[in-house]
Amino acid sequence: MKKVTITDVAEHAGVSVTTVSMVLGNKGRISPDTAEKVNKAVTELGYVRNRAAANLRSNSSEIVGLILKDISDPYYAQVAAGLCEETEKQGYMVFLAQSGDAEKFEQCMLTMARQGVGGIAFCPTNENQQVDVDVLKAHNLPLVCISRASVNHQIDYVGPDNASAAKMATEYLIEQGHRRIAYVGGKSSSLCRAERVGGYCSTLMQFGLPFKPEWVVECEPGQAPAAKAVEALLASHPQISAVLCHYSSTAVGAVQGVHRLGRNVGNDTIFNKEISIVGFDAVQEAELTEPPIVFVNSDAKEIGRQAAKRLIEQLEKSDSAPRKIIVTPSLINQPT
Repeated sequence: MKKVTITDVAEHAGVSVTTVSMVLGNKGRISPDTAEKVNKAVTELGYVRNRAAANLRSNSSEIVGLILKDISDPYYAQVAAGLCEETEKQGYMVFLAQSGDAEKFEQCMLTMARQGVGGIAFCPTNENQQVDVDVLKAHNLPLVCISRASVNHQIDYVGPDNASAAKMATEYLIEQGHRRIAYVGGKSSSLCRAERVGGYCSTLMQFGLPFKPEWVVECEPGQAPAAKAVEALLASHPQISAVLCHYSSTAVGAVQGVHRLGRNVGNDTIFNKEISIVGFDAVQEAELTEPPIVFVNSDAKEIGRQAAKRLIEQLEKSDSAPRKIIVTPSLINQPT
């Protein structure tokens, strides 16, 4: 079957090719009757518009890029879900890629630029990653960085308020009667961890409680390293009654670490037999613990939505002044 062209549509509607192009691009002053004739011809002939060619002609794109560090990570999956929901609502589609390291990240950026995406939202491969802004500006691409800590002030940033989240978590534990609170997880090189530990430390000092460096323990992400770290910490410092966990997986693993010592997860601050656990960024697995782990949640889906909105603002309004958008945390799974 012969492919229907824009010329065929023009002849069928009895108008010029320019008029058809203006109707399809929603540009210029076209009467409602003429627009109706063109749209009717498009339907009757089954014309399919070549979006890629139209984008090249108009120097715009209905596709935006999203580069994630790890697609399988529940946090980044929620970011992607929120971004896709918002972009699709506003008539855009998402070109998704995964970058496990800095070299792959640069390849993803260049590939997306060559494919003609309108803009790129990205999660850096690590918090210390520096993005070559000049190279990306050569492609005239709007950019939004989605991260757990700000990495470049020349680029729009959407992320959580880590210090406030840690302050909220620490205050919650203090209100529950805890006075000996530890922090487990993350690496000292992490900007996100530094912000959270800062919020945790300042809150302890605000309430006149001790901050003990030996109660702040690093460990790799994952349940097994967390269980081992929490078991060792509580064995050495049995007076600790609550643990603030850097990752959601750290919080889930901490439960196992507590159980290995013959203790339970709970909020008994009188006899010190139970350990309270609070984590960041809830995951579904945490719903299976008994009692459910309390989390301070910086809604990853909302972070994705805000990133999409900001990217589309840059695309449609040419708003290039860098902005910093912070998503407010909330406390979930509180016992009633």
